[in-house]
Amino acid sequence: MENTYRVRLAGVGVLLLLVLAVGTWVAGRDEAVEAASWGLSFPQAGESPVGNATEEELCAYDAVFVGDKQTPTLYLTFDAGYENGHTAAILDVLKKHKAPAAFFVVGTYIQQNPELVRRMAAEGHIVGNHTWHHWDMDRIGDRATFEQELADTAAAYEAAVGAPMPKYYRPPRGIYSERNLEMAKDLGYRTVFWSLAYVDWKQDEQPSREEAFAKLLGRVHNGAVVLLHSTSATNAEILDELLCKWEAMGYRFGTLDELFP
Repeated sequence: MENTYRVRLAGVGVLLLLVLAVGTWVAGRDEAVEAASWGLSFPQAGESPVGNATEEELCAYDAVFVGDKQTPTLYLTFDAGYENGHTAAILDVLKKHKAPAAFFVVGTYIQQNPELVRRMAAEGHIVGNHTWHHWDMDRIGDRATFEQELADTAAAYEAAVGAPMPKYYRPPRGIYSERNLEMAKDLGYRTVFWSLAYVDWKQDEQPSREEAFAKLLGRVHNGAVVLLHSTSATNAEILDELLCKWEAMGYRFGTLDELFP
């Protein structure tokens, strides 16, 4: 009888531990509500896509994904999680075309490649904040941790460049929550998503020139915020020709500052 009682007590103890563990996990996620991964649908070639949040909804958080749909302007952005030898060539092409761009970099990129970051800034490009660790930011519900991710990256930039980091933010992998957007806004950041991108980040499955042009020319539209990855060998190879083609189509290249009043 005594052994049976002890077994029952042990079972109750395990159940209580499970309940406490689940409760702790949920509490840690409380503020990271309505998490989403940025996505697009293209109803018709040449027209702006539909995002999983509207322009008006994003505007409330100082966030954008597309510019003026009546103006033939493109906004070039590059995500840089690490360096593999293509960024200098990309910068050369941008300089040739006098095309401003924005590079969203993680903190370790700045630490490991300060000369490239200094070149980006010196040549008139915006260097935006892509967080320190490239985590799924929707999992961070407390302001202190969220702020630290951005603050550490901004501090590394200022140490490398000698000037404050521009307050533009892009959530890693486009994963965000309303709480994240709210915290970014409170910290003075403008969040930048995108309206044109393609699968260019897989190092072992780089798209062909034909595949890249099919996506980037076929889906281009007025006010497009273009997301490319600076790690892509294909992007480095085609960028000069791509910008020439876009210019021939009547597009100019704008800076992110134009997207915010």
